[in-house]
Amino acid sequence: MLDMSLFAEMAQPNAKRELEKEGTKYLLKNLFPAKDIHLEYTPNKKPFLRNDAAHISISHSHDQLVILVNTKEQTGVDVELIREKVINIQHKFLNDHELKWADNNVELLTILWAAKEAVFKVDGFSHVSFYQHIAIEKFNMDTNEFYGNIVMDNHKKRYLLKKEKHGNYILVYVLNEV
Repeated sequence: MLDMSLFAEMAQPNAKRELEKEGTKYLLKNLFPAKDIHLEYTPNKKPFLRNDAAHISISHSHDQLVILVNTKEQTGVDVELIREKVINIQHKFLNDHELKWADNNVELLTILWAAKEAVFKVDGFSHVSFYQHIAIEKFNMDTNEFYGNIVMDNHKKRYLLKKEKHGNYILVYVLNEV
């Protein structure tokens, strides 16, 4: 994870997007030091490297930026600041089972949101409903690995996810399809 506050002197007022873009360039340069990497996006806004076969996923939240690289298969990552605001929107992204399980626990809600974002980013489909199409299997908060599923139309996949807590942030990423 990159602390974006390191780039604060580069940013002009209200230039958050530019700051994220510069941070992304910096991380890619460090991840691929021997290559001239060209970041591009699919029509659904999924990032890819034009001149490298590695799969990538990018996430940013407030002053944190993460790039995940997987050389074998598609991947997804999300980083989220733990904050009470998630309680107000939980009904928009959790199904009834997940709502009952989360029971207004802010940290768990943040993990579930980040997990659904990471699963969403693997395939990069548009028109995915986090509520309807992505489900996170119940797990014990003491474990760092758990499962997420995406089911829509004829597309059904299950992913092994990993969660990490870094200060006030939750990081969730896809390890692999299972």
